[in-house]
Amino acid sequence: MENLLNNLKSLLQKDERLISAGELLKNKIVELALKLDKELIKLLLSNRKLKEVFFIEVDKTLVFDKDKFIRFVSNKQFLPDSYTSFKNKIGLTISDEFISEKKEVVLSWPYKDCVLEGGMSKEDQKRDEIFWNEILAPDEISRLLDPKVFTNTKRIDKKGEHKFDNFRTDEKNNIKDNLVIKGNNLLALHSLKKRFAGKVKLIYIDPPYNREDEAFYNDSFKHSTWLTFMKNRLEIAKELLRDDGIIFISINHIELGYLLVLLDDIFDRKNRLPIITLRAGTTASYRSINDCPVNVSEYVIAYSKSSNYKPNTIYRPTGYSEDYSHFIENIEEKPEKWKLSKLTDLIHRKNNCKDWREYRNKFGDNWKRKRFEEIERFAFENKEKIVSLNTLQKPSKKIQAVIDKSKKTREKVFVFERINDEPIYCLNGRTLAFFKSKFRNIEGDFVPSEVLTNLWIDISFLGIGPEGGVTLENGKKPEYLLKTIIELSTSRGEIVLDFFAGTGTTCAVAHKMGRQFIGIEQLDYGENSAVFRLRNVINGDQSGISKSVDWKGGGDYVYLELLKWNENFVGKLKKAKTKDKLAKLWKMMRKKAFLSYKVDVKAVDENAKDFAELSIEDQKKFLLECLDKNHLYVNYSEIYDEEYGVSEVDKKLNKEFYKV
Repeated sequence: MENLLNNLKSLLQKDERLISAGELLKNKIVELALKLDKELIKLLLSNRKLKEVFFIEVDKTLVFDKDKFIRFVSNKQFLPDSYTSFKNKIGLTISDEFISEKKEVVLSWPYKDCVLEGGMSKEDQKRDEIFWNEILAPDEISRLLDPKVFTNTKRIDKKGEHKFDNFRTDEKNNIKDNLVIKGNNLLALHSLKKRFAGKVKLIYIDPPYNREDEAFYNDSFKHSTWLTFMKNRLEIAKELLRDDGIIFISINHIELGYLLVLLDDIFDRKNRLPIITLRAGTTASYRSINDCPVNVSEYVIAYSKSSNYKPNTIYRPTGYSEDYSHFIENIEEKPEKWKLSKLTDLIHRKNNCKDWREYRNKFGDNWKRKRFEEIERFAFENKEKIVSLNTLQKPSKKIQAVIDKSKKTREKVFVFERINDEPIYCLNGRTLAFFKSKFRNIEGDFVPSEVLTNLWIDISFLGIGPEGGVTLENGKKPEYLLKTIIELSTSRGEIVLDFFAGTGTTCAVAHKMGRQFIGIEQLDYGENSAVFRLRNVINGDQSGISKSVDWKGGGDYVYLELLKWNENFVGKLKKAKTKDKLAKLWKMMRKKAFLSYKVDVKAVDENAKDFAELSIEDQKKFLLECLDKNHLYVNYSEIYDEEYGVSEVDKKLNKEFYKV
């Protein structure tokens, strides 16, 4: 056995892909074996003994037994480090494989019920994988996702924080309060299910983009882990949506394609809406020096829950369009006598020029810009006389007959009258569209406009730092982006949910626009959190969209937290700076924490010397693995268990929340 191990180690060291800092990479070896990598197989075949062990002959053909090879590589005797050696010694293993080597749920979703649970803090970036990658049995998942106990509840308004009394409800017992929930968003979503399933009109989320440059939280996951992370949350999110509800997700190019495939599966491809493109950056950065073309785009993906979703029609200012190139000189006469002139000819004549050449000679190099400005000004002043000549798409037979007639009799306007609608004017086989029809009142300005498209380049990401009085590097979204999404998909009073609430942009905009909101956030942003931003909003914050919606302040929201249990130890373990602190935490964990059934406390204590020799990072990792992940937070079903010490106030609150 020892010779076989040594032979394999020596052979694998010949492949540069499998070595880093002089050490063999076990995960990389397993990955290549799973992919049936040709170079790896060729390398193994070059050694007679390894060939005999890891290949079987079938009809004179050698077949690589990858499962046997992976089991061998994952064996506790192959490349053991101090950490895995310690776990093996105290028995914290699953069969012959190390917990840290069980990668099934990371590779794909071979188990339908796998759930990944974990934090997103910046400190987690130092770990190879931020999740506890464990396969849970269905009964364990049910327990993990059971409704949780809420605590530390308070109502916040202009006068500050108040002792929570009760939820405001309507005649159907629907909660009408705005909610901000602190805690793991996957578990919070499942806790909302009892009261809000089928009641949310809009979900907007701005999840981690899975890139490496995020400043505040861990935004660099393994690709398949990121997809599972999203899958778990999107599945419950769909249950919360109304039948006519919709979800919008901000994303960049890194995971765009994969997220679309995932959403096609969850929401059905036929419910996908056009992908929205945003101009989120400029070329005025270091990227423009090295990257060409410079990537300045981000995207918003949208899926409706069903075909019952009906968006609101909204418009965007467009300015003057050169399509509107003709002027009706005698509009006061009957349409049959109308005379049309080109706007360019009109402007030339107004400047005593015979044609564009004379105009160019008169005004020099900037003649085109000057002429455009003159045409634009004239068009705005005479919008009821300015028209474009269009080709009508798929006209009815009656309209087509009038169009054909206008082709034969040139320079004469023909009219097709319509009941309860504007007439259609035809000239030379084309139809007239009036510039005045494009004008609408948009935020107090009567301007030319067009129906909203899926290209939103008018929303600026520049200068949004002061919005709401909070900041978040590389992650904050403009209030106008959320205003557009909320205006497009909701009406006043409907529920808007954001379970990656961050600094609270979605909640703030929803509140200013008279929507009910629910925000969920796990991380602590301090004075840049949604809680602080919403206080500013209630006090009359005038940044962002405030002026456009005439926001004056007011309103309130209810703040809640998921009641932690093992999660308390997770936080303390991450913050510990010394081994002495970790030793004290282990003593506390033995008394109060729910430990994994795989942990033999006696064996751990008997090997305390070996544990003390581990690095502080490995000690933290081990103690985290000792915690039972089903007990991170307190389940509502155990609210009367004296061990958890749930207060009478919290019992009353939770009983009210979960009643239906």
